[in-house]
Amino acid sequence: MKPLLLMLVSSLAALAADGSAKIVFTKSFPGSVPAWFSVTVDQTGAAEYREDPKDDSPITFHLTSSEAGEIFALAQKLSFFKRKLESPAKVARMGDKTLHYERGGESGETTFNYTEDIDGREITDWFERISETERDLMDLERVVKYDKLGVNDAILRLEITLDKKRLVAPEQFLPLLNRVIKNESYMHQARERAAFIVDQIRNTK
Repeated sequence: MKPLLLMLVSSLAALAADGSAKIVFTKSFPGSVPAWFSVTVDQTGAAEYREDPKDDSPITFHLTSSEAGEIFALAQKLSFFKRKLESPAKVARMGDKTLHYERGGESGETTFNYTEDIDGREITDWFERISETERDLMDLERVVKYDKLGVNDAILRLEITLDKKRLVAPEQFLPLLNRVIKNESYMHQARERAAFIVDQIRNTK
């Protein structure tokens, strides 16, 4: 087993032994799209995404053990958010980001606009990628149901996200993509593109 993967597995095993652990990332940036979002991930990979703090029906999905392991390993390197990440440099507003960790009675939390910490930036990028992924999923779900002519463009945007390696937990797209592939009422180009993405996801897995 590779050293990095071994470290990730060991990290998750240690967390599991000490009780359930979860990380909550929240970003508030009025004027951006979305203006607010939150991602919750627990050590098993179970995750939730919402764009409204009052949303009682968030999108639920499941990260792979490797994805969850990387996120929790970064949290461990960041002392589970018990230290400040905010940079003293004067920079433009980039949105208030909060990282919160809890396991049993233990917790840690830090809020920042911008950080120079490499691990802090990497874990933030994980949650930004999750937000991009879930927005692609919501977009695809909408057009599949209500706008068949818009399906090809939505799948093209998804393909771009995949090419940039910013798609997280890609298996959650398979039901919608297979629905497009099997339904001849969608454009042939959209069906072909959907089949290509399905092959990419399965081959990667």
